Amino acid sequence: MTLLPVAEAQARVLALGQPVDSVEVPLDQALGRWATAPVIARRTQPSCDLSAMDGYALRFADLPGPFQVVGESAAGAPFTGSVGPGESVRIFTGAAMPDGADTVLVQEEAARDGAILTLAGEGPAHLGRNVRRRGLDFSAGETLVERGQRLTAARLAVAATGGVARLTVARPVRVALAATGDELVEPGTPGDALPESNRLLLRALLDGIGVEIVDLGILPDRLDRLTHAFATVDADVLVTTGGASVGDHDLVRPALAAAGTKLDFWRIALRPGKPMLAGRRGAMAVVGLPGNPVSAFVTALLFVRPLVMHLAGAADPFPRVSRILLGEDLPGNGERTDYLRAEIRDGRAFASTIQDSSMLRTLARSTCLIVREPHAPAATAGDSAEVLMIA
Repeated sequence: MTLLPVAEAQARVLALGQPVDSVEVPLDQALGRWATAPVIARRTQPSCDLSAMDGYALRFADLPGPFQVVGESAAGAPFTGSVGPGESVRIFTGAAMPDGADTVLVQEEAARDGAILTLAGEGPAHLGRNVRRRGLDFSAGETLVERGQRLTAARLAVAATGGVARLTVARPVRVALAATGDELVEPGTPGDALPESNRLLLRALLDGIGVEIVDLGILPDRLDRLTHAFATVDADVLVTTGGASVGDHDLVRPALAAAGTKLDFWRIALRPGKPMLAGRRGAMAVVGLPGNPVSAFVTALLFVRPLVMHLAGAADPFPRVSRILLGEDLPGNGERTDYLRAEIRDGRAFASTIQDSSMLRTLARSTCLIVREPHAPAATAGDSAEVLMIA
């Protein structure tokens, strides 16, 4: 069976699900979610010409003065008159420019004797100096946040400044998590049985992207129990861990089939994570991850998180690849895309000495994954390499 390339598998996973319905939420509930409709400014910012400095508003044509100070303009308390020839108004940062004035003389270059203002420096160099023009930031009707962009702190702030109080986002994506295996127990259970960590790992990877978790717990290696769980779950995405290979106790694939899942693919040209599978039961996307926590982490990062982000409205759901110099030599790669656990030290990436996928502590110590494409030639310390940052 030919192994599916990673990029093709990613595209096929995204095609398994459709973006979920949208809802309107207040600004303070939108952080970290994605705009499913563009955010349009309802007002112009600034709404009038403002002073960018403390000083004096005046007419540039009247320089070098002297000037008669006829009033004051502060933020929220504008001067209500107008500035005529030879006149000026004391003004503060963020205050509205008075009618008639077109330039601000900064206070460090001003000398004042009672109501008489004179220059104490060179003065403003050009007309409009130290003035923020109306609409400098944006105008009513302009798009502030594009559809599909993540709602960060800055984007929420610009929406608020634009007069927008509610944003259109996807409803929480329902993600069902199921760990499989008779050998697994909940963390903290006495004895030598293996504590299950994949559900916690997946929750952490999906945290902050607008999900509702449906926890199916640890399911035993019994075809009837697995089939019932997979057939009755109500979710947008079902993620299983373990049981996806070909052993006698690997029952996830037959259980998914018995539950009505149509398998799209199984096995990827990927290390670690080769035995991943994906399909769909009705409208629910199904992703079966390996049980090994390192493999589960890599496949969840490459496939599950992007799928959920896609369903939540993200325009660009895949993790970003950056480049860094290698700190050591790497051998040539085989037929699968390899994601090497690595640490960045002194600005260079050093792959862990042992890449056995059973070693979870190595992953916990890593700050990035070095991406090695299929059949990549040997690399030398100082060569540029692609990395995915994970810490």
